Amino acid sequence: MGTASFLKRAQALLRIRNRLARECLAELLAVFVLILITLSGSAQMVTSSGTKGNVLTAYLAGALAVMVAVYTAGGVSGAHLNPAFSLAMCLLEQFPWWKFPIFVAVQTAGAFISAGAVYALYYDAIRHYSNGTLAASGPRETASIFATYPADYLSLSNGFLDQVMGTALLIVGILAILDSRNKGVPKGLEPVAVALLVFSIEVSMGSNCGCPMNPARDFGPRLFTYVAGWGAEVFRWVEGRGRGGGWQ
Repeated sequence: MGTASFLKRAQALLRIRNRLARECLAELLAVFVLILITLSGSAQMVTSSGTKGNVLTAYLAGALAVMVAVYTAGGVSGAHLNPAFSLAMCLLEQFPWWKFPIFVAVQTAGAFISAGAVYALYYDAIRHYSNGTLAASGPRETASIFATYPADYLSLSNGFLDQVMGTALLIVGILAILDSRNKGVPKGLEPVAVALLVFSIEVSMGSNCGCPMNPARDFGPRLFTYVAGWGAEVFRWVEGRGRGGGWQ
């Protein structure tokens, strides 16, 4: 009886009543889960030299990560996960503009923290694979585990078009899935439909840039690699580094 009473008091004390705080924490957790699974899929592929994963498994990990993340925060924050989606909601007047910079900051922070978790999880594997050198280019580079980079052949204009089309398709697809006037997805299966949408974009438009489609997913981990020792090269295009998995 005493234990139950203590637990109730602890729950009441820890309960967050502020709606914005709950939404931000939910978004932070969801993005953390999303990036943890996504980057881990890339890390397993890269550090094993393709023996324990390939581009397809990395894409599948990213798509399933979206599903888990949406289930994690969908009922609290709407599981935006992506500044591009938050912006689209603002433009459609379905999300207040004053919340936009807050969500972007939280999403980027979640991605940054998650990148650190993946680095800790795969620390030995990354060091072993790269011979102890944190390289952003060359045959043993590991920067592409965390961020996406354009293929060697890709021009700036083609890369811009690639990202505009991929992100636009993602937003349009999500809006179609959520639109109650459409055929509709069985209630509770919306995250599964979004995951399939992401996977379809990855396997059809992933070769040019690795399908980032999510500024927070790309910038947060990229910033982490800069801080963790990969250096400023992670913010520059370098020939020979044109690979990198990841979604969204």
